[in-house]
Amino acid sequence: MKDKVYSMQSRKVVVVGAGAVGATYCYALAQSGLADEIVLTDKNEDLMKGQVLDLGHGQTFFPTVAIRSGTIEDCSDAQVVVITAGAAQKPGETRLELIKKNAAITGSIAEEIAKSGCKGVMIIVSNPVDVLTYVALKRSGWDKGRVIGSGTVLDSSRFRHLLSKHCGVDVHNVHAYILGEHGDSEFAAWSMTNIAGINIDDYCPICNQCDDWKHLKQMIEQQVRDSAYHIINYKGSTQFAVGLALVRITAAILRSESSILSVSTLVESDFGLKDVCLSVPCMVSEGGIIRIIESPLTEQELASLSRSASVLRKALDSI
Repeated sequence: MKDKVYSMQSRKVVVVGAGAVGATYCYALAQSGLADEIVLTDKNEDLMKGQVLDLGHGQTFFPTVAIRSGTIEDCSDAQVVVITAGAAQKPGETRLELIKKNAAITGSIAEEIAKSGCKGVMIIVSNPVDVLTYVALKRSGWDKGRVIGSGTVLDSSRFRHLLSKHCGVDVHNVHAYILGEHGDSEFAAWSMTNIAGINIDDYCPICNQCDDWKHLKQMIEQQVRDSAYHIINYKGSTQFAVGLALVRITAAILRSESSILSVSTLVESDFGLKDVCLSVPCMVSEGGIIRIIESPLTEQELASLSRSASVLRKALDSI
């Protein structure tokens, strides 16, 4: 019996790359009930088939969804295509050091997706994600809103988690963003950080959990930057939280949520920047990024964003 194939109107998601991140994303996506069909593709056919078979055996336990292996041609009628393929980050290796390994891979895949006739949204996950988002955008020839990098959605979640632990408050009441590069030059937008609508600096006296808030802010920000390195050193790769972050981005697209997320996108004039992909607050909905939200950052934060853009521009120039 052939696998069920859904119509153009179905919520079809194609995942390019069956490694730890791609498979974990499929696992989380299947449980979310967001997709009608999940197609996994990878050049390593044994890995791809094994992941699909393993996921399929769990279909009794999550909402109805077709899960199958496929090819890039399956992108032709997909609403979302997620690219996780590429070389993995090794212990001690920065995300930007991956650039030469992954730029060619991602660029080639983006071209193939475009040739398939896909009218959906492309989400780039492979690192260095900001550079590869730029490469995929240029190689695909698509409008900039349809090519999204996972950016600092995960970093922002890490930031909220740490603030939640420190302040002893439910993480769902913490609103905060990490902006810039998904990497060493990223920074915390403290001016946008609030708990239950109260600016974090005003909440600190209420919280009464620290003696040196300025020093603690620096520590929290550095912990966010170092998070991936610690996980990679402990177990070799990150997968669970990034898989969930991708489900969050996917939900914004498939449900037309108009959600504000810190995804990576091409910035052409906002925040005084030009021709670089990095994470800024964006409204994400059906069709991808609707617009960039140019938040009123402080002078120091704008300088940090500019430095991050310079780091990424230098990386792009090295390709």
